[in-house]
Amino acid sequence: MIHAPWPAAVPLSSPRLALEPLQVSHATEAATAFGDAALHQFTGGAPATEEQLRARYARQVHGHSPDRTQGWLNWMLRRHDTGELIGTVQATLTRTADNRITAELAWIIATSHHRQHLAKEAAAVVVAWLFQVGVADLVAHIHPHHLASAGVARHLGLHPTPVIVDGEVEWRLAPGPVEAA
Repeated sequence: MIHAPWPAAVPLSSPRLALEPLQVSHATEAATAFGDAALHQFTGGAPATEEQLRARYARQVHGHSPDRTQGWLNWMLRRHDTGELIGTVQATLTRTADNRITAELAWIIATSHHRQHLAKEAAAVVVAWLFQVGVADLVAHIHPHHLASAGVARHLGLHPTPVIVDGEVEWRLAPGPVEAA
């Protein structure tokens, strides 16, 4: 089966952040930025090593799954003022039977940068871009007790559904515009 090409991540910007398309070379900084076990409170697991991140990023930079049924968009978030790598926004793209593109969103902000609304800011920029490139639907899966991520989802116009996937609540886009930060 031939699959249509997926959009490729491009550099984006917000008032406080540069959103850089993922590169394998980000692994060194990311291992430090995401090395806090507290980041895994709601998702489980443990911080990845630099080597593990290099291997993961080497797979992800291709921009699609090996069978091309999913598009993979990954941005690393860098503060304009300090140049520090502080987070990531990811969108996994799939096509429905009627060829609509759905983006499953995820975001991570280093614990030292929490409570600054940086995830809202970065995710809003990504969502606006996704709509420009033809994404029709948004979804996120959020632990029911992760209030900060729920706040990001609400900011993006997503609403919780009764669907639970692997213990996480599925949030979906409701009609209406997404407000950029």
